[in-house]
Amino acid sequence: MTPWDAFAREKVEKIFTEKRSIVDIGGGLRISKEKGNRYNKKNEWLLPLMTAVDYKVLDPVSTYHPDIVGDIHKLPFENDSQDAIICVAVLEHIEDPAKACGEIYRVLKPGGYAFVYIPFLYYYHAERGYYHDYWRFTKDAAYLLFKNFSTIEIENVRGALATWLHISPLGKIKILVKVFNFLDKIFGKIKSNQVSGYNIFLIK
Repeated sequence: MTPWDAFAREKVEKIFTEKRSIVDIGGGLRISKEKGNRYNKKNEWLLPLMTAVDYKVLDPVSTYHPDIVGDIHKLPFENDSQDAIICVAVLEHIEDPAKACGEIYRVLKPGGYAFVYIPFLYYYHAERGYYHDYWRFTKDAAYLLFKNFSTIEIENVRGALATWLHISPLGKIKILVKVFNFLDKIFGKIKSNQVSGYNIFLIK
């Protein structure tokens, strides 16, 4: 398992085992075939943990059949009311990421958890008729967006070489992905600022 996948699994598991209710903005965990616009088998390990929590998907698109139809710019929750928020690959698609991050902070309880993924060097990925693709974020931007949180942990997603490969037409060749991840590790590029994006764990 890559360092960024291990980080994501550790933090998401922490959320599902230490918090009682979870709002997944955009359904980014992709663990429901009925809610959201994607399903990812690799996250099926979460299914047993879901039985012990109140897990809800929030999305502005009603045809994705979320539990809650709502806008991240104005979350339909009271201040300090939510145990945990998941926000994976959402902030690049919305008009005002800073306002959205302020909303996540507002609705979380003191001590509440959030897990966020934001892209940096990543290909264009709008969904025609549903959402645009507006933004990319450096690590500096991440610290600025989440400056009000008491704790922020950031893990690079891919190193510089694997990031280049991922954007290229060769990025789907699995053996090359392994080779480039290995080269990033050998040459210290895993700690580069030229990465695909960032997994972020936050505590209010």
